[in-house]
Amino acid sequence: MSQPARSKRGHRERNGEHRQDRDRRPSPDSRSSSRPPYYPSEARPPPSRAREAPRVEHNESKCTHICSRRGIVLICSVLTNGLVLICVVAAQMVTSGLSAMGGLGGFDINSNFNLEGTELQKARELDSQYSQMRAPGIYGGIAFSLTAGVLSLLFVVAGNKPPHLMSRKLLYGALVFQAVGAVAYVVAVGLYLHFVIGVNATDVCQQRERIYARGGYTWMSCDVSGADAAVALFGLITAILYAAGAALTFMTVRRVRRWEREGREAEKQRARANPQRAPLRADTTAV
Repeated sequence: MSQPARSKRGHRERNGEHRQDRDRRPSPDSRSSSRPPYYPSEARPPPSRAREAPRVEHNESKCTHICSRRGIVLICSVLTNGLVLICVVAAQMVTSGLSAMGGLGGFDINSNFNLEGTELQKARELDSQYSQMRAPGIYGGIAFSLTAGVLSLLFVVAGNKPPHLMSRKLLYGALVFQAVGAVAYVVAVGLYLHFVIGVNATDVCQQRERIYARGGYTWMSCDVSGADAAVALFGLITAILYAAGAALTFMTVRRVRRWEREGREAEKQRARANPQRAPLRADTTAV
C-alpha cells in the first residue's frame, strides 16, 4: 500500500513541476508586447522631410535649369545687349565722317575724297566737332548695354539650380533687375533718340551735310542713321525680353511660395494626425 501511494505522490509532484514550468514560460502575448509595434508600409507615416524637395531626376544637368523659360529669356537679353553695344559703336563709326574713317582705313584722303582745299579742312573740323558732340551718347550707350549684359549673364549663371533651392534674395534680385531693366531700356532708347536728333539739328551737322553734299556724298545727312535706328530697335527688343523675364520670375516666386506653404500645411496635418509621436520620443530619450 505504501508503494502505490508513493508513486501517485511522485506523479503529482512531477505534474506540478511541469505546470510551474509552463507558467514560467513567457506567453506569446507577453513576448509580442515587449517588442515595438509593427506598422505595415502603408500605415507608416511619411518622413518629415518628404516635402522638402520635389523629386529630381538623376539624369538632369545644370543646363536643365539654365535652359528653362526664365533662362532662355535672360540668354536672349544677353545677346540683344551685345547687339545694342555693336550698333552703338557702328553708329559712331558711320557718322564720324569720311575724314575720320580715312585714318582707320589707311588710305590717302586726298585721292579718295572729292573735297579739296578749304572744304576738306572744314569737313575735318566739322567731323571732329560732330564726333565730340556725339561722344556722350556713345559712351553712355556702351556703359549701359555692357552693364546690363554682364548682369544678365550673371543671373543666367546663378540660375543653374532648381527654383526651390535658389536663394530667395537671388530670385527677388532677378525680378527687380528685369523689371527695372525693362523700364530703364525704354527710357534709355528715348533719351538716345532725343540726344541724336538734338545733335543732328545743330548748325555743325547742317554745315557738315552741305559740305558733303557738294562733294557728292548725299548719304552723309542729318537724319537718324540706320545704325541709330538699330540701336533703338534692339533696345526695345531687350526691354520686351526683360519685361517677359520679370513676369516669368514673378510666376516662379509665387510657385515657390505656394509650394513652401503647402509643405508647412502638410507638416501641420501630420503633426495633428500623430500628436503622441513627440512625447514618445521624449520618454524614450529620457530612459
